[in-house]
Amino acid sequence: MENTGIIVNKVAGSGLVSFDLADYYHSGERVLYDIKDNLFHGLMLREKDFRAFLKEHDWEQYKDKNVAVYCSADAIVPTWAYMLLATKIEPYAHLVVFGDMNALEDALFREAIAKIDLEKYKDQRIVVKGCGDIPVPVSAYVEITRKLRPIVKSLMYGEPCSTVPLYKNKD
Repeated sequence: MENTGIIVNKVAGSGLVSFDLADYYHSGERVLYDIKDNLFHGLMLREKDFRAFLKEHDWEQYKDKNVAVYCSADAIVPTWAYMLLATKIEPYAHLVVFGDMNALEDALFREAIAKIDLEKYKDQRIVVKGCGDIPVPVSAYVEITRKLRPIVKSLMYGEPCSTVPLYKNKD
């Protein structure tokens, strides 16, 4: 093989399409609302006190934020309490979910992935980027795999120069 001195980018000519889940990271602020602060003696929720709090609390502070609602105390919190909180936070927040910050991150990525126009990936050879500066939950990788697998020619994980094959359409 003759050395012409020309550098050829084999990855660019491979026909691989890189898909970076970090591009779908929602940059909005994340907030954890712990209902334990509403418990009487840290043990139980009293409906009258809770409803009074709901009327007085400044809900506008959650404007455009992503809110995870949960309870860190070992207490029984009725389902309706979380539902009431959601009715107060939802009009202001970008997203409100039940669970911890991991559940919030999962939901944000699930929401973003649901909005992707997948038609442009039809019959393509896709590499889902695996490393980056933005932490992407494993659930997002599973969700994008679930969405892409039925429509792509092949699906890989990693970088175009070093991939792990995941799926290849036999057709």
